[in-house]
Amino acid sequence: MTEQLSVATLSDTEIVMTRVVDAPRDLVWAAHTQPEHLRKWWGRGHPLDIEHDFRVGGKYRFVEHADDGNAYAFRGEFLEIEAPVRLVQTFEFEGMPGHVATDALVLTEENGRTTITTTSRFTTKEDRDGMVDSGMAEGAQQSYVALDALLKELQA
Repeated sequence: MTEQLSVATLSDTEIVMTRVVDAPRDLVWAAHTQPEHLRKWWGRGHPLDIEHDFRVGGKYRFVEHADDGNAYAFRGEFLEIEAPVRLVQTFEFEGMPGHVATDALVLTEENGRTTITTTSRFTTKEDRDGMVDSGMAEGAQQSYVALDALLKELQA
């Protein structure tokens, strides 16, 4: 059974996404922080180019090559790294520069399953609403389905 993604707007400037996966936290952390794993799931399973300087103050850039033939680029900076529990980074879609969110990822393990909670904070309600209206939830769910497949492969 595929877990569904829960999406909630907690305030005018916050979105919280929560999803449970069948894998231990250390493995889920690796899938979120190592380029060889990110390539396989982050862009909904589409080919992904990655630049990744994983350290506080380091930057990342992902370019997803979608089925529609377009390339979609995202970038940010790592602000906090507390392995394997918490990761805070900025997030910006290059197609709409200047609209930067701060994402806090928290991983909680219980009985070999991990709850992934991502809280995205925006500077304005309009930016938050724009992200919600962009199809973010559908894209995130597609990425998590690809993450499920990767985690299953890594545990085999």
